[in-house]
Amino acid sequence: MASIARLDGKVALITGASSGIGAGTAILFCKLGAEVAITGRNVENLSKTADECEKSNGKKPFKLAGDLTSEDFVKQLVDDTVKHYGKLDILVNDAGIVKVGSIETTSLEQYDEVMNINVRSIYHLTMLAVPHLVKTKGSIVNVSSVNGVRSFGGVLAYCMSKSAIDQFTRCTAIELAPKQVRVNSVNPGVIITEIHKRGGMDEEAYQKFLERCKTTHALGRPGQVEEVANTIAFLASDSASFITGAQIPVDGGRHAMCPR
Repeated sequence: MASIARLDGKVALITGASSGIGAGTAILFCKLGAEVAITGRNVENLSKTADECEKSNGKKPFKLAGDLTSEDFVKQLVDDTVKHYGKLDILVNDAGIVKVGSIETTSLEQYDEVMNINVRSIYHLTMLAVPHLVKTKGSIVNVSSVNGVRSFGGVLAYCMSKSAIDQFTRCTAIELAPKQVRVNSVNPGVIITEIHKRGGMDEEAYQKFLERCKTTHALGRPGQVEEVANTIAFLASDSASFITGAQIPVDGGRHAMCPR
């Protein structure tokens, strides 16, 4: 952590903070001196994240549980965060879901659910946050996936959603660069979180999935939450002041691999 730039004086809004990468990012940001606002759908887990944040820097984060597909909630989230802290410097769009389904087994309901959470909610939240980020010449970090740049069968809607986030990252980076707001993404490979189980994998299937990482990831293992959080913190910090429109793979080399 000593090699990561401090975030003292920065206010960050982090979605998906009730678990996984979002929770790990919130805790790390607090360790680095940031004031954080956190949101997620699981009230109990969000409180656990808040407790860990407070342990790391002695400050209680602003937390607001809710559903990002609700337009009213998203507006409340931005308004209340800015009201609480007086400004917004960093937006981390982490909230997302995985659903298993191919073109033969998916449904329009699954497509709508994945796209509404993984794309539409990010589009909306970013729209509302941008005026505040322009004032602070802030930074946006979107959590995408290796699935956005490589093709995988069986998770069609998820792959489409992450490709959309990659294009969203590049386009908004170009649009906001004249106002000195930076926009980047991290593109994780398999990271040990609960997202795959919530997407339908049982424990046996999940363990086999992790075992396959020895061959599907060049470094021979799945990643840890902290490894993604460290990259998010770098991109959000002043150390990345000349980086915008970038997609940073945090995937153990998976994006560079080609089956033979």
